[in-house]
Amino acid sequence: MTETLHTQILVIGWGKAGKTLAGVLGRAGRSVTLVERSGAMVGGTCINIGCVPTKALVYSAEGRREEDDPTAYFRAAVAGRDTLIDKLNAANRAMLEPVEQVRLVVGGVAEFVGPRQVRVTGGEDELMITADTVIINTGAVPRTLPVPGADGPRVHDSTSLQHVEPFPARLAIVGAGPVALEFASMFAHFGSVVTVLERGERILRGEDADVAASMAEALTDAGVRILTGAQTTAIEDDAAPDAHPTGQRPALTVRTTAGDVTADAVLVAVGRVPATAGLGLDAAGIEVGEGGEVVTDDLLRTSADGVWAVGDVNGGSQQTYVSYDDHRIVLSQLEEPDGDRSGVRSRADRVAVPATIFTTPPLGRVGLSEDQAREQGRSFEVYAKPVAKIAVMPRPKALGETHGLIKLVVDTDTDEVLGAALHTVDAQEMINLVALAMRTGTTRDQLLDGIWTHPSTTEALNEVLASPRD
Repeated sequence: MTETLHTQILVIGWGKAGKTLAGVLGRAGRSVTLVERSGAMVGGTCINIGCVPTKALVYSAEGRREEDDPTAYFRAAVAGRDTLIDKLNAANRAMLEPVEQVRLVVGGVAEFVGPRQVRVTGGEDELMITADTVIINTGAVPRTLPVPGADGPRVHDSTSLQHVEPFPARLAIVGAGPVALEFASMFAHFGSVVTVLERGERILRGEDADVAASMAEALTDAGVRILTGAQTTAIEDDAAPDAHPTGQRPALTVRTTAGDVTADAVLVAVGRVPATAGLGLDAAGIEVGEGGEVVTDDLLRTSADGVWAVGDVNGGSQQTYVSYDDHRIVLSQLEEPDGDRSGVRSRADRVAVPATIFTTPPLGRVGLSEDQAREQGRSFEVYAKPVAKIAVMPRPKALGETHGLIKLVVDTDTDEVLGAALHTVDAQEMINLVALAMRTGTTRDQLLDGIWTHPSTTEALNEVLASPRD
């Protein structure tokens, strides 16, 4: 059966930016249709398979005691994760279902058939939608590994590994970026013997060498083996599941240029790519970049009139809070379509946007690294100190986690912070303070003389910023 529908706003994908726009515009009286292909993804990547569930597992892993059986403990942690996500998924439905002007289409696959014309199919049913405005919000998916055996049943991405069964006594991780290292830290604390396979010379190639070394030390002390110069060439699994009714299958073999690694499961974590496959963007005249992203300008407008792209699909920073800011940019245009444009937000307005890798301890990053400041020819000084040597900051010692490094790059002419890498407990909170300081022009001297609660991680600023690194 084919049904036709015209809507003022069509949102494809239930991610952070899209769902927020749908709610705001629907409550303002606009007719909105939101299409989501999977009921399991209501609310978007972050709450269902990304930041929230993985952090719930990280925190559970950190609480495991030596005497806790890894398999039983992991199973209980996954059950807790699932209970939380079910509640958040339901809450996201409840946010939009009562809004009279918002029509929700869940379980339908959207494909452009023309400019602002989209066909949605679900089983034998078909819905043809025309819209005044279309917002593409389909997110991103894990990048696949183009080697033999990478599609095997015991080879996982960051989604499927969250429900891996049985719990892997040995886990090999291909990749050494943020996602790879979060899972390495997490599974090491759950009790796996973890091997990270990095094709380059070191992990976290985008960070300064001392920051990467601090992370490597924390991971190594947690039991993670880091193998660099290890390009994965094949993953071999000759054991069919039905051939081993007891579940005791032989180990996988991961072939690399640095030698073979045996494992009970493999995680491929080599990045995420925009989810544009099958959207029919050509039919709408929407330009796609080399990485598969929807190309946009700083106002998030695509090459097709009346079509915007928000969130991970537009090739920007893949963070839910950046997606939320994307909604502000689009909303500021839709609220004043023909009026004063002075208040319209832009991607160019973003300054000092922080990010955190939730290892144990986490690594918060904002602004320029030391290497980047040098490449730009900036005049700067570096203020850095290992966490274990910061006398005025007892909180990490009280928590029993003294790995890490506090590092700030400061402009010598203005005394303002150019960037920071905070590898320490509470980094996910402290990095927001530093980012705010950068946005407001707060100086190193002001941060140094700040009055901070005790005991807190922020107290590190009173010591680290006192004198530059030798």
